[in-house]
Amino acid sequence: MVRTTPAGSAAVDRAGQASDFSGLAMLIQEAGLMRRRYGYYWAKLILVPVLLAGAIVLFVVLGDTWWQMFTAVGFGILFTQIAFLGHDAAHRQIFLSGRWNDWISLLLGDLFVGMSYGWWRHKHTRHHANPNKVGTDPDLELPVISFTPEQAGRRRNPVTAWLIAHQGLFFFPVLTLEGLSLHASSVARVLKREQVDRRWVEILLLSVRLGGFVALVFIILSPGVAAAFLAVQLAVFGVYVGASFAPNHKGMPLVPRTARLDFLRRQVLMSRNIRGSRVIDTLMGGLNYQVEHHLFPSMPRPHLRRAAPIVKAYCRERDIPYTETGLFQSYGVVLRYIDRVGLGERDPFDCPLIAQRRAI
Repeated sequence: MVRTTPAGSAAVDRAGQASDFSGLAMLIQEAGLMRRRYGYYWAKLILVPVLLAGAIVLFVVLGDTWWQMFTAVGFGILFTQIAFLGHDAAHRQIFLSGRWNDWISLLLGDLFVGMSYGWWRHKHTRHHANPNKVGTDPDLELPVISFTPEQAGRRRNPVTAWLIAHQGLFFFPVLTLEGLSLHASSVARVLKREQVDRRWVEILLLSVRLGGFVALVFIILSPGVAAAFLAVQLAVFGVYVGASFAPNHKGMPLVPRTARLDFLRRQVLMSRNIRGSRVIDTLMGGLNYQVEHHLFPSMPRPHLRRAAPIVKAYCRERDIPYTETGLFQSYGVVLRYIDRVGLGERDPFDCPLIAQRRAI
């Protein structure tokens, strides 16, 4: 929605909007919410290799049995939690030193999870700069799900028309392939001729993680059990990662290529928080505070819960819609949204939650 104002007042509005984020940033700084949490993060960094070593020992001790499917689920969950920690390091949440954060991200992402830090950083930086902006946000581009009316229109033919119109049914099943996609995209990225920082380090770490883990699985398990183990582990990893990221922006307003928004509104209007206890905070790796994370990407994860009431009140004072909902309600919004896109609805700004507020 664009408001028409005289030229002079438009300039004043832009200046006022630019200062809005500065005022919020001052409140956050005064509350001490940008200071580092070294004890919290060192405990996690020490715990990661301990838990992974324990999981591997359990895997070896159990041996060739179908009970290993439960171990596969555990590995899928553990790898996702490690990925959350790598996400924190990539956003400079752990250390003041950028170099330290980079190396922690490399070790956690490439060596422990099997996901290229360089590839992910390039993709994720573009997302943070322009969340939900058509043609700019890479998170809107998936090969099998249409998130914009333009994508749905391009992919229509007699076979896919029905599938796209009912794509909400396939969203979570498709996520079972997300883990495999992340690994494949990582390998493809580091092998491309384009510039990649620390290319050989990433190739070495990815080779150890992906090749070593697969080799271990096939050494301990018979071929059939090994294949099933990897399928379950990758499916759990993909669904867990996808289900943690999907509620953050999907079903929120889309931004046309030509739209111009100030930083505060660009991040708040396109992001959704998930209400819940500290259990939700842990399960989602802090991603449930998506508004605060997008406004202050380097804020340590433990401070996001304290920052949320400050940001919410600040937005309320300025009449900026601040969206938060329950976890399962958010999934309902996402699935209804992508179904409506598949059915050909053309209003990219028609966010269900904001539409409800307008009707009040």
